Amino acid sequence: MEAMKRLNGAKYECLLFDMDDTLYPMSTGINMACRKNIEEYMVDPLGIDESEVPRMCLELYKEYGTTMAGLKELGYEFDNDEFHAYVHGKLPYEFLRPDPLLRNLLLSMPQRKIIFTNADKVHAAKVLHRLGLEDCFEGVICFETLNPSPPSPSPSQPQQYSVVDDGIIIQEDQNGGNWRNPKVLCKPSVLAMEAAIQIANLHPNKTLFFDDSIRNIASAKSAGLCTVIVGSSSLVSGADYALSSIHNIKEAIPDIWENDLQGEGGGDTIIIQPPLTTLVEPVDVLA
Repeated sequence: MEAMKRLNGAKYECLLFDMDDTLYPMSTGINMACRKNIEEYMVDPLGIDESEVPRMCLELYKEYGTTMAGLKELGYEFDNDEFHAYVHGKLPYEFLRPDPLLRNLLLSMPQRKIIFTNADKVHAAKVLHRLGLEDCFEGVICFETLNPSPPSPSPSQPQQYSVVDDGIIIQEDQNGGNWRNPKVLCKPSVLAMEAAIQIANLHPNKTLFFDDSIRNIASAKSAGLCTVIVGSSSLVSGADYALSSIHNIKEAIPDIWENDLQGEGGGDTIIIQPPLTTLVEPVDVLA
């Protein structure tokens, strides 16, 4: 209860962090390695002409948020887990090193802290482990959170479908639940932002969203979130703050610590919502 009181009247109640190229710099080479793996997957097994892949990959990323989402939109059929295993399975994770400075900053923040990434849960777990940040976040909103696998059909229960206005198909299962199919829901879609807000039970105007993508910042602002562009020393459209490095948080946004009462329950962990599906202890996938 004391920990909860520490946030009463605070400017921010939750800090929502992108992961790749936000918690660590793009200079690690993870981003370029991931793009190379995606291009290889497009050639084999999808069979796309190699000469068309770089252009196509970039265009799909720009239009749909991720190349994977664009490929699905174009009608390419492949298993989501297989795709992620191929794209992330060969990444040079050894380039990521523990970041004690960032760890200490995160642990000193009294707010809830949640990861919001387009990546899958296996990749998220590996990155957080490599950075030494597994226990710094309440949970992870990832690909599987926004794109759950469909339930197994029951032979005795026909599947019921309805189409909503945004074109996403909702299937109702025999237990009254529903799931999204076939579109991939991901950033920078405002729908994805709104879904994350609902899943994590956030107050948008009391949530600070950190991301390296200008497009993600713009859509987060449209969803009502307060925003921080990471990796830029200048503000971009929709950004409330700009950080050249994630390590500059305390200097740039002292408001995060404004209601941290020294000596009065300091060090308490703020947990407002119980964890759900385990990802890597003590970080959980929010679903």
